[in-house]
Amino acid sequence: MHSAHVPEIVVSRLPVYLRALTEMKSKNREITSSQELGDRLGFSSAQIRKDLSQFGEFGKQGTGYNISFLMEQLQRILKVDRVWDTALVGTGDLGHAVANYAGFLDRGFRIVVAFDNDPKKIGDKAGPFVIQDVSTLEEEIRNRGIMVAMLTVPAEAAQDLADRLLRAGVRAILCYAPTSLSVPNGVRVEYIDPVLHLQDMTYYMPE
Repeated sequence: MHSAHVPEIVVSRLPVYLRALTEMKSKNREITSSQELGDRLGFSSAQIRKDLSQFGEFGKQGTGYNISFLMEQLQRILKVDRVWDTALVGTGDLGHAVANYAGFLDRGFRIVVAFDNDPKKIGDKAGPFVIQDVSTLEEEIRNRGIMVAMLTVPAEAAQDLADRLLRAGVRAILCYAPTSLSVPNGVRVEYIDPVLHLQDMTYYMPE
C-alpha cells in the first residue's frame, strides 16, 4: 500500500526504522517489537505502530515484527528494493568523500557518474569514477536515464546546476550546499547542511 496522504514526517522516519532493522539483522536477530525499536530510536512504541499502520499490518499482537519481512516491506515502500543510478556533481573535498563512501550501494543507490567544471580535474578520478566535464551533464544524465543526483558544489553554483539537472530528467536532489533550491512541484530536494544541525543542537545547550 502506498498512500499519497501519508504525512512527510512519517515518511522521513521510515529510513530510520529501516536502518535500525538492518543493524539488528546484521546481529542475526529475527524478531523485534515496537517497544524495542522505540527504545532504540527514541520514539514511543505507539508512534512506531501508528507510522507502520499507514502502510498495512506488518506485525502480530504478542509476537512482534519479523525483522527480515519488515525490512523488505520498508524497502519496497521507500522504493529502495532496487538500485538507483545516481549522479555526483562537484568533486571538491566533499565530493571526493561522497564518491569514496561505500555505504550507498547496499542501501539502494549507486553513483555512476561524477562531474566537475575544473579543467584540471577532468579525466582524474573521484573514488572509482573518472570525472566528466560538467558541460556534458545534460547529455550524460539523459543517456543514462538518471533520476537522482547529489550536489556537492558551492552555494552560488547550486541553483544553476539544479536547473540543469531537472532539465535533464532528474527528479530527486540531495543538496550539500548551504542554500535553499527553488524547484518545481514533483521534484524532491533534501539538504545536508551540518551547520543547521549544529545550530539546532546549540539551542538546547545550557547558558
